[in-house]
Amino acid sequence: MPDSKWINGFLVGTMGIAIAGAAVAQDPEQKAKAGAQSKQAQQGQQQGAEKPKIDGTVFHAQVLLDRAGFSPGVIDGESGISFEAAVKGFQEARGLQVTGQLDQATRQALLQDKAPSTRRLRIHESDAQGQFVGSIPKDPAEQAKMQRLGYRNLLEKIAEKFHTTPQTIISLNDPKQTLQAGTVLVLPNVLPSSRSYQGVEGEHAQLLSDLNVSGQQPQASRVVVDKSDKVVRVYGQNNRLVAQFPATMGSEKDPLPLGQWKVNTVAFNPPFKYQPKLFWDVEDTEQEQMLPPGPNGPVGVVWIDLNKEHIGIHGTNSPETIKRAESHGCVRLTNWDAGRLTQMIDNGMQVIFQA
Repeated sequence: MPDSKWINGFLVGTMGIAIAGAAVAQDPEQKAKAGAQSKQAQQGQQQGAEKPKIDGTVFHAQVLLDRAGFSPGVIDGESGISFEAAVKGFQEARGLQVTGQLDQATRQALLQDKAPSTRRLRIHESDAQGQFVGSIPKDPAEQAKMQRLGYRNLLEKIAEKFHTTPQTIISLNDPKQTLQAGTVLVLPNVLPSSRSYQGVEGEHAQLLSDLNVSGQQPQASRVVVDKSDKVVRVYGQNNRLVAQFPATMGSEKDPLPLGQWKVNTVAFNPPFKYQPKLFWDVEDTEQEQMLPPGPNGPVGVVWIDLNKEHIGIHGTNSPETIKRAESHGCVRLTNWDAGRLTQMIDNGMQVIFQA
């Protein structure tokens, strides 16, 4: 294996990296499509395509919204449906006029958090290790043979850790940099205020830390999954909105099961039982498979089980598709938002699915 290779325009060392500081869910075909799109993006970068342009005002607002608990999905400096929804949620929570527009009053409220939009962070030697899997086969039977559906490469891991996309990291940095221990990168400023996680220890706490999830989260009294806005809203005491996350939920063939449910359990790094009979778009003659865990698994790294058979709130292997894709009735969040939600809820908590 060579000492380094080009990925999305970055020269990537073969060492891993981190920065110091079952049930019905996603359609496997969605993953294949997302993988194809990612490959096209990589090829475009390698062929000298222009780096994506970042709107600095939107980018800073996305960072501050993320830090406030009103997730814009991936932080990429682009306005869109997830950004507008995040602004609306923040405006509602702060008693501002709910417009979805980044007006002066909203900007002033966000800027009460004086955090800059980016941080320059050095890759630490002790963190410069990882088990990357390269390409992931489309066939579930082949995926089942893998030990882990881990990150494909170093750049993908950094992007998820900092709630962004590989393309955004390229735009923030010099594509000629070699990603290895000692490399300094400009990254979205989403470092958590605490890495102490209530009721979570060991490898599961490390998982949350690796996603830059803060241990200081508001406590929920109920969770509302809103089909009309494609968001998950978290309410605290006195019916106050305390957090909001963009979500993918259901489809025409597998609609979101409206009603009142409860949280059963939370599982970190869950395997996924692939059951063709539960998928309308898969031949029933296919064999069932037990897919290994990992961030590129169909349910990502978090599964919040509900008292509705085959339904849960979970992570994803394609964070850039949140609010833009479909599911088999489940509620899909980015891995970092799913991790954040686990720190807000308790077993038995009410979860309302509404139209």
